[in-house]
Amino acid sequence: MRPAGGGTAKPRRLRDELRELLLRLHFYVGLFIAPFLLVAAVTGILYALTPQIEQVVYDKELHASAPANGESVALAQQVQAARAAVPDGTIAEIRPPKDAESTTRVTFDSPSAEKDRQLTAFVDPHTGKVTGVLNTFGEWLPLRTWFDDMHRHLHLGDPGRVYSELAASWLWVLALSGIITWITRKIRKRSTRAYLLPTRKGPQRQRSMSLHATVGIWAAIGLFFLSATGLTWSQFAGGNVSALRASLHWSTPTVATDTTNTPAVAQDDVPQTAQKVLEVARGHDLGDPVAITPANDGGAWTVSQVQRSWPLKQDSLAIDPSSGSVVDSVKFEDWPLAGKLAEAGISLHMGILFGWVNQLVLIAVAAVVITLIVIGYRMWWRRRPKGPGAGLPKPLGRRVDTAGAYGILLAAAAMLGVLLPLLGVSLIIFMAVDLARQLLGAHRSMS
Repeated sequence: MRPAGGGTAKPRRLRDELRELLLRLHFYVGLFIAPFLLVAAVTGILYALTPQIEQVVYDKELHASAPANGESVALAQQVQAARAAVPDGTIAEIRPPKDAESTTRVTFDSPSAEKDRQLTAFVDPHTGKVTGVLNTFGEWLPLRTWFDDMHRHLHLGDPGRVYSELAASWLWVLALSGIITWITRKIRKRSTRAYLLPTRKGPQRQRSMSLHATVGIWAAIGLFFLSATGLTWSQFAGGNVSALRASLHWSTPTVATDTTNTPAVAQDDVPQTAQKVLEVARGHDLGDPVAITPANDGGAWTVSQVQRSWPLKQDSLAIDPSSGSVVDSVKFEDWPLAGKLAEAGISLHMGILFGWVNQLVLIAVAAVVITLIVIGYRMWWRRRPKGPGAGLPKPLGRRVDTAGAYGILLAAAAMLGVLLPLLGVSLIIFMAVDLARQLLGAHRSMS
């Protein structure tokens, strides 16, 4: 078959075909997945700012005024005050104050709580008075919970989690395909500057593309990290990651709470028992901040460190509430390396590992994602008004001769689909659409 204008079609190498296929993949992903990434980036910025916002919004609940003498009431008295504030609840967790200016948190499973939420009573440790009761999700207060739900599933529940998983699944592919197509492009002068710094010369589109690519290269590490850690919370890939970690014995270890003939502690006795197990934990050098988890169905109580900022504190003890003896313990230093990295990575993704520095880095990376999307859409929009199919990458040629490239991408989809199902399925859909377009283009060329 001869190309338009005569002459013999010049055979292309597989490398060139694969590069052009990746270029189109990058374009389609950017065009259709970018809205998901945009929402994730904006909500991620808002989520990263919540620690400071919460300190203002929930000042009454979170803060206690430490007296000059530094005295405080017993933990048992504080827990009793919390029980009086939530009379229909069952105590699920107790968090003593992490410092003299913080309140004690007592979390309840309660029918009065909102759906999928718990009630947490905040108690001033110096006066023993309840400063407020809030609906919480784990340790998260209402504001952070709202932003977290927005970031994870747009307040749509499980169906909405598909959006965030698509965004996390494709983010690293988008970054990697962009890097490959940028560094393998044909340019006259191959220099470090040409790859890493935007050009100031040439047509507007060339300058925009250079800015888009070089910013993406500088941000690549952050994009890969956000994608990898974000997938740990996802609906489908997250389950596969957890199963893989379990099979490799990389899961986060937990203390064994089974004890022989240890009955459940009555709710009326929980305050005094909490005081008892906390004193045992202190005697075993388990420092603040800690969370006490009662065994409401019987067995040992758990006292665990919950510091997720650097340095991480995650030691745990299982304590028999009857005898006060330690039945099991797990130290963070004994965790498998993968478990430590996963814990640190999640905290880093949430912006709490290194305090405000961590927050600023996350905000900067999210801002870069937004910038890349805006530049990308701007380039597409400038090409758009050129007729049917305008703005789309041109077909590879007058005939469909990309079987090798499609085969490689199909193999990648099959392998990735095992761990990242949404990525595998959507990648196959891309290939089907792209192949149909190639066939249509070849048919029109013969007409």
